[in-house]
Amino acid sequence: MNTVWYDPAMTPTPVVVVLVEPAGPRNVGSVARLCANFSISELRLVAPRCDPHGDEARQMAVHGGWVLDQARLFGSLAEALRDCRRVVATSGRGAGEPLPLLPLGSALPWLLEPNGPEQPGTPEQVPAPRAIVFGREDRGLTNDELLQAGRLLQIETGEAYGSLNLSHAAAVVLHSLHNLRSNNSLRSEVGLDSPQQQPEPLPPLAATPLPEPSCRAELEALLRDAEQLLLAVGFLYAHTAHARLAKLRALLQRAQISSAEVALLRGMVRQLRWASQQAASPPGALPQEAPSVGPPQVSPR
Repeated sequence: MNTVWYDPAMTPTPVVVVLVEPAGPRNVGSVARLCANFSISELRLVAPRCDPHGDEARQMAVHGGWVLDQARLFGSLAEALRDCRRVVATSGRGAGEPLPLLPLGSALPWLLEPNGPEQPGTPEQVPAPRAIVFGREDRGLTNDELLQAGRLLQIETGEAYGSLNLSHAAAVVLHSLHNLRSNNSLRSEVGLDSPQQQPEPLPPLAATPLPEPSCRAELEALLRDAEQLLLAVGFLYAHTAHARLAKLRALLQRAQISSAEVALLRGMVRQLRWASQQAASPPGALPQEAPSVGPPQVSPR
């Protein structure tokens, strides 16, 4: 099998940092400084529980104040990730996560993988951002929030005390990300066969890259349609729907399906719901028109 190395020249894709409900203005300012330190230009804040533009935040941001100035605010994590295709969320719990926990060396290379092929005829004018999500200082991310990520990252620590301060965790992750990008850039500059000292090899990718994952907004729309169908046909009940849909969400997150695959599944779901409504229509009722299923379907190869 041919070896394909990660090459940032092939993937000029922005990475954004997302903080969910940060409570400490000093933590927010410190993370803004870290973004500036490690070439991250966009910080997204989800329902902050502090003033991200106050004096304490600015004192810690120092010359990274420009990151604070242009930080974007969102009401929910789903809103903050709508345009993202690859999402890595951090977790420090160590047990009970809905997806497998990965070390830095496995989660971050996936975040930086070259863009896979897009759905034919729908090229993106601007690469969709990838996101690194950090949770609340006191309780991290909920299972529902973790299920909005394609990979879960855990920072390895000593057994005696594994809890890291938010800004310290961000420092470890963003420094590792910066080193990974730098090694990729150096490898591209010197060439794989150069006699110069090479950085440690990075994990190889398959010769044929997988399709680029769908953006979060498309996947959430599919899950809403699926929930409506499964409630209508009695597969789900209102009091258990959330827990069972979490399992479906975990399955789709592990698969990291493409936009074309989301469109195919969403079309199937809508057609099945329409068919179930026809079967439930009283005798003599006029047939309803089948619903529109959105984008044209792409037949699997």
